[in-house]
Amino acid sequence: MGTVTIGVSISVPEPHGTLLQQRRAGFGDAAAFGIPTHVTLLPPTEVDASALPKIEAHLAEVAAAGRPFPMRLAGTGTFRPLSPVVYVRVVAGADECAELQARVRDEAGPVARELQFPYHPHVTVAHGIAEEAMDRAYAELADYAAEWPCTGFALYEQGADGVWRRLRDFPFGGALVPPQATVERHPTLH
Repeated sequence: MGTVTIGVSISVPEPHGTLLQQRRAGFGDAAAFGIPTHVTLLPPTEVDASALPKIEAHLAEVAAAGRPFPMRLAGTGTFRPLSPVVYVRVVAGADECAELQARVRDEAGPVARELQFPYHPHVTVAHGIAEEAMDRAYAELADYAAEWPCTGFALYEQGADGVWRRLRDFPFGGALVPPQATVERHPTLH
């Protein structure tokens, strides 16, 4: 079967996802339209294609234990000079993202791996482009803000053409409010 390159991420919903993808392309990032706008939980990882069912079962378990949480993006940041990236900051939901990515990469799980850099949730808006364009992305999106309820994450596969495609969504187990128990009232005895 060979190997495939997968990633796990929280999708940035519409209209925010398309807007940031278009802005990324406008800054000159040629990869923009091949990468859905997201917050990474598992960076690009090469796996044996035959392991996908086991990976999906693991991700389903992680999602079943998860609960919806508020996500808010605001302002920009950069990893320069260490890495040529400008991003929109995750200002609410960062702790939940960190917890999720740790569970996804659990050392006992099928996609256990070390990270090249410490985990820092973010939404990339410029990567590996000219410094002037990176500066422009940083300045032009400094006032950007968006928020939504995060209700799950998705598994993606990178095609031979470099485009990332969604394979499956994993909604959190607590996406629905369970019915509330009713308290039976008994007459007070005198």
